[in-house]
Amino acid sequence: MNILIIIVTWNKKKYVLDLLKSITTLEHSNYSIDILVIDNASEDKTAEAIVANYPQVNLICNPENIGGTGGFNTGLKWAFAKDDYKYLWLLDNDVLVHEQALIELVNVLEKNPDIAIAGSTMLQLDYPWRVNEMGAFIDRVTGKLILNRHLETIPTWQGYSASELLNQKADLTKHLTYCQPYMDVEYVAAASLLINAKVAKQAGIWRDYFIHFDDVEWCLRIADMGYRVVVSAKSLIWHLSAIAKIPTWILYYDNRNVLDLLKNHGATKRDLKKLQGYILKKAAYYHIIGKPDLAQLHYDAVDDFNNKYYGKKDIKLTHNYQNNNEISQIFMDTKFKRIIVSWPVNIHAMGIQEAIVKSQIKRPELQIDWIPLPDGEILPKVPRARFVRPMPKSIFKRLLNYWRLRGNYDLVIQSDYQPSLFLSWLKADLLFVNDETFCLRPQPKFNNVLIAIWRYFKGKL
Repeated sequence: MNILIIIVTWNKKKYVLDLLKSITTLEHSNYSIDILVIDNASEDKTAEAIVANYPQVNLICNPENIGGTGGFNTGLKWAFAKDDYKYLWLLDNDVLVHEQALIELVNVLEKNPDIAIAGSTMLQLDYPWRVNEMGAFIDRVTGKLILNRHLETIPTWQGYSASELLNQKADLTKHLTYCQPYMDVEYVAAASLLINAKVAKQAGIWRDYFIHFDDVEWCLRIADMGYRVVVSAKSLIWHLSAIAKIPTWILYYDNRNVLDLLKNHGATKRDLKKLQGYILKKAAYYHIIGKPDLAQLHYDAVDDFNNKYYGKKDIKLTHNYQNNNEISQIFMDTKFKRIIVSWPVNIHAMGIQEAIVKSQIKRPELQIDWIPLPDGEILPKVPRARFVRPMPKSIFKRLLNYWRLRGNYDLVIQSDYQPSLFLSWLKADLLFVNDETFCLRPQPKFNNVLIAIWRYFKGKL
């Protein structure tokens, strides 16, 4: 029995090398493994590192980044042409695989001919004791993925790194209540997806989504062919968590692709119109908080879906994020003399406390005011800390307080994870910060908000 592992990578040299290292520890018995890596024109010398460290790996270098869809389709076409493999194992480039991850998936498919796809339980690489998903289901109206057993924890694993757990006994039926060895789901991520090669060839390549929802659509398509899709509680991988990442350009693909997915898998015209209205509502929200370029991505997604435009889109955002280690340039800019910071901004977790402290030492004229936590607790420990009164629970009183702050500041700092609609309207520039990056934006325009609201109601008619 031959199995082909297909990995798609782009500018993640360290991650893919760590993955290939974990693959070398896999347990397997009566089958051989080939590895195919598709490099989507990485600029970090990924291909050279793979050749130097793993010369036995088959490598295809695409001349440009054609996304996860294009990369996996390149691998699938290569596999279909060879026709030498019983199973294909699709892996993300930023996962680590448990030593029994593959053999447990093979066991499921070997014992159940009606199962075409078996996926691994995905745990978080940054919190290795936390389940990210054990397969998922799809809300056919909203397109949202309902992650099975999302964020359930394994207390006895706390304190261990993923690399320390790769060779430990890892049967989640012994750690999670009411957990079966495997269960039927609608979708498993191509972060770790084992499929019968004949069924894969029969189903064909992925729809041209470029990125996101392509593996979801494939699973639904194969289920429509009469096969089962399951997730194993004994096959484990660790995947880089997306919880701390703030979506930007990816919003276009998420919204466009989910519309196409639902259209092809049972959604009514009424449901699609309702979903488009929801997307337009999200666009209005982004206008209100001061991110008009992200609002435009939602409009483009709806328009391109209706015009049947798919594949890769040339996306150019008007405001780009920078790494937080460069944020000191903002605090040292003399045009910002009065700054207010929203309470959800965790300057410690975001790694910006040092930049704030240094700027206040070097700029005695700099005034930074802090909005305390809703319960009044004061957290930031910085020089010359000043605090405005806590925002009341009453929406009317809160609006009144925000109105009194209008025009008093040059810069408002907000958390990307929990922005305040009202704080975006203090007649000041906006600095959105998350755990990794920041983005400086001008204050929103009232006319843009009115147009966005009009377009939302027009879309509902």
